[in-house]
Formats: sequence, C-alpha cells, structure tokens
Amino acid sequence: MNILLFLTPKDDVVYEYENHSLRNLVEKMDAHNLTALPIINSKGKYVKTLSEGDILRFLKQNDLDLKGSENVKIKDVIARRDIKPVKIDCNVEELCNQSLNQNFIPVIDDTNIFIGIVTRSRILNYFLKSIDKK
Repeated sequence: MNILLFLTPKDDVVYEYENHSLRNLVEKMDAHNLTALPIINSKGKYVKTLSEGDILRFLKQNDLDLKGSENVKIKDVIARRDIKPVKIDCNVEELCNQSLNQNFIPVIDDTNIFIGIVTRSRILNYFLKSIDKK
C-alpha cells in the first residue's frame, strides 16, 4: 500500500522555517490551534518538530516572555523528542508504528525535502472504514 493515500501535502500543512523567530512560531501555532509544528530549513528540508512543551521549556529556561522570543531563532530551540520523518516509499507498517507515539509523521522525498505529513487520525479513519466495509 502506498502512503500517498494518507499524505497531507506540504501546501496544506502549517509549518515554519528554522530561521524565523520563536515568536512567529508561537503566533502561528496559536492562530491555527496546533500543539506541534514541523520545522524546515530554507532549502525545504525537514529539520525537526517542535511542540508547545519544547517552547515552554525554552522560554522558562531562558527567562523569556513573548516579546523576548522575537530575538530567538527557531533553530535555537531544542526539541525534546526526536521526531524522525519517513520517506515517501516507506511501508504502511512503519508508518503505523511511528504513529503510535505521535500525532503526525513528517514525510520527505528521496532528497530529504519535506513534502507533507501523515496524521494518526487519517490512518485510523482509513482502517476503521475498511473494517466497516467488511
């Protein structure tokens, strides 16, 4: 089975660039009501996923408020969890295993360019519909 069936393409995904300010990230997450966001570099390669917890820890450890976060680059914030992307040609079993521990899985092409995400809910919905058909 091809994972393209589950893919939400990059054009439909909220993400942020690592060289933008931490404040941009906070405001984007708030505006879209998200708890984690994929981070990419200027060449479009996946770098990491940052969560609200990562941001709060960073703000607390550096005694920063929202105003102070304007001077911090996203690349300086350390992600607590190392969310590995999957390649577009990975198998569904690998995708399902990774979805057990995170809400979405970043997807990259064979040149490591970020091309979208697969959400756990999309995987579950597919298999639930399969069961209903039987």
